[in-house]
Parts: sequence; structure tokens; C-alpha cells
Amino acid sequence: MGLVVQKYGGSSVADAEGIKRVAKRIVDAKKNGHQVVVVVSAMGDTTDELIDLAEQVSPMPAGREFDMLLTAGERISMALLAMAIKNLGHEAQSFTGSQAGVITDSVHNKARIIDVTPGRIRTALDQGNIAIVAGFQGVSADSKDITTLGRGGSDTTAVALAAALDAEVCEIYTDVDGVFTADPRVVKKARKIDWISSEDMLELAASGSKVLLHRCVEYARRYNIPIHVRSSFSGLPGTWVSNENPQGDAQVEHAIISGVAHDVSEAKITVVGVPDKPGEAAAIFRAIADAEINIDMIVQNVSAASTGLTDISFTLPKAEGHKAIDALEKAKGQIGFDSLRYDDQIGKISLVGAGMKTNPGVTASFFQALSDAGVNIELISTSEIRISVVTRQDDVNEAVRAVHTAFGLDSDSDEAVVYGGTGR
Repeated sequence: MGLVVQKYGGSSVADAEGIKRVAKRIVDAKKNGHQVVVVVSAMGDTTDELIDLAEQVSPMPAGREFDMLLTAGERISMALLAMAIKNLGHEAQSFTGSQAGVITDSVHNKARIIDVTPGRIRTALDQGNIAIVAGFQGVSADSKDITTLGRGGSDTTAVALAAALDAEVCEIYTDVDGVFTADPRVVKKARKIDWISSEDMLELAASGSKVLLHRCVEYARRYNIPIHVRSSFSGLPGTWVSNENPQGDAQVEHAIISGVAHDVSEAKITVVGVPDKPGEAAAIFRAIADAEINIDMIVQNVSAASTGLTDISFTLPKAEGHKAIDALEKAKGQIGFDSLRYDDQIGKISLVGAGMKTNPGVTASFFQALSDAGVNIELISTSEIRISVVTRQDDVNEAVRAVHTAFGLDSDSDEAVVYGGTGR
């Protein structure tokens, strides 16, 4: 038996009973002959509670101290889990991200992993122990300060450790039974997927699917680490995410559609009255990039012949909205636009599937389903395996259900179960 990395989300370790249940699952893996490394998130809503506490003390907390505060949540989880494992008669050692060798850049609150040096983890494993690692955190290579990896960063921690330790698999335990064709909280008849390609999972994650973080899937694909998404509340087999189908040629044709994702965490900014000449779009998005803001969809209208002006719209995380507005206002003199419009009542619906590359009519069926549901489309973006649209936030759930049904994704079996209620 080889080495296995297991990651448990906050809903899986939300209370003492959850921690003891997780400890038993870990010990079972150890008894089956595996070396086990566990990455754990903060308990339940601990991170949100720490964020609220920080905002009560300081409306704009300094990045360094904010990271120091937030990493406390995972340290609590890892210590309690190690205690629970020892009560079951097995030795466990807990490690912070920095002790585990997770090296990051110096960007506080959303650092990126640049190296993993798991010497202490290997020593613990060689001694026959179970290693428990605090997810979501690392240490800056330059300043040696504690950093955090951003929302869902524990997934990335787990995959990075799996790659560094040459693990057989990275198991991601959450509060649903695997990856579904849509969010089971919205679509009760969503169907569990047994295997999904890394390519399709990347698009679903980038489009709003919360079961796996986009960076985690990207890391796993790059280092060819299979991900096994399972529920910590059941013994069901879950979903495999990998570059190659483990059944080999058993699945000759790729499914046309893998799933429908949605995202209501974005806002839309429209830059009105932009001079239609070379360099204007570059200036707009340079201002956004300099503010360290990631953007998603971009649409530029055809310029009006009478004025020579055009509008450029783009979407971005709501949390970055006001920072983006400030950055653009500061650059207004250089860019020369008329005004800015901000809209945070939007939602994005995405249809994902590698099979759509060779199946004409998918786009038409997608738009027909939205039309039949009375959903108006504001922006459209496509790739070879994805179609995304922006609509009103109030229309998102109905749109997801309509598209899911239109493409025959509804399950005939029992409704999907959400055990923990948070999705992480």
C-alpha cells in the first residue's frame, strides 16, 4: 500500500463528534496499510467568525496580521484531530503549513505555493506516525511571514503535498458524495459523476462549482495527481478526477456535457464611452492588473460610428469591485472614458463538456433552454468546452435547473444528499 493524502473540509470537522468520526476514517486507512498525510481546514464557520471579528476591530486589517489571525483556525483543527487519533491508539503529529514545508510568495491573503519541502512530514511517516497538516497556509520564501492561500486553499495544500510526497491519490473529503452535474443544493435531481477529466473539472471549478478549487485541480493536472472526491459522512465511492479515465477504453465516447455550474459571487463593471483606438483596452486592464485583481469575462461593444466611442464590460469578484472602481477612477485621465457602471446583482451560468467540441447544436439548445425559462442574457463567453452567460442573480437557480433538464442530466434515482450544508 502506498501513501495517501486526505483533506477534510470545515463541515467534516465542524464539532467534536465530526473530528472523532474523521479520526476513525484516518485510522482505518492506516490499518489498511497506507501511510497517511491529512490536511485539515478550520472547524465549521471558524474562518468566517475570525474575519467578522477582525472587521469589528479594524475595518481594513493589515495583511500580515490578518493572515496570522486566520491561520489559528486550522491549528485548532489539526491539534484536536491529532488528539482524537491518539485516543484510538495511533500516533499522530500535527504541523503548521510552515512546519510542513509549504513555501509561498509574499502576497498576503491570497499567496501562491512556489515550493514544498516536506522533510518533517517524511520523518513523521518513516517513524510510523500519521501526519496532520494545517491547510490554507504557508510561509513566505522572502519575508518568512505566515501567509494564507485564499478561500479553499486547503484543497491546494493537499494536492501540493500529494505531488511533493509522490502520493498515490489525493482524497478530498467534503459534505457531498462527489462531483455532481450541478450543485445539489439547487438541482435536487443532480447526478453524481463517477469520473471526470481534469480538463472538464477545471472549467467547472473556474465557473463556480464549489466542490473543488480551480487552483487545486490545475495543480493536480500539472503533476498528474488523481483526486478522489468523497463525503466524510458516508462510505460511497465518490468521484475520480484525473487526466485519464481509470477505466481505459471502457468509455469510448466522452460525455457531451459534464455539468452545469453557476456563480453568484461576481460583479460586472462597464466602462462607458471609451475612445475606440489602440491601447485603450490595454490601459483599462493594466489598471486592474496593477491593483492585483483577477477578471473573468470581457465584452467590448461595437463602437458608435457617430462618436467613435465604445463600452467595455467585464466581470470580477464582488469582493474586488470597489477596489477596481477606485483603480479605474485614478486612471480616468489617462484612459479618457466617460463613466463607470457597477452591478453586483448578476449571476453566471456555465455549461461544460469536452464533447461539445464535436456536437453541433449544443449552443442553440443552451440558449433555447434559457429562453424557455424566460431568462435574459447580458454577457456571453465561450471556450472549446464551455459556454458561459451572465444574467440577473434572481434568475440563476431557475436557469441552472432549466439547462440541466434540457441536456438530460437529471437523475432518475434518489435526490442528491448534502450532509453538512456548506459545500466546503
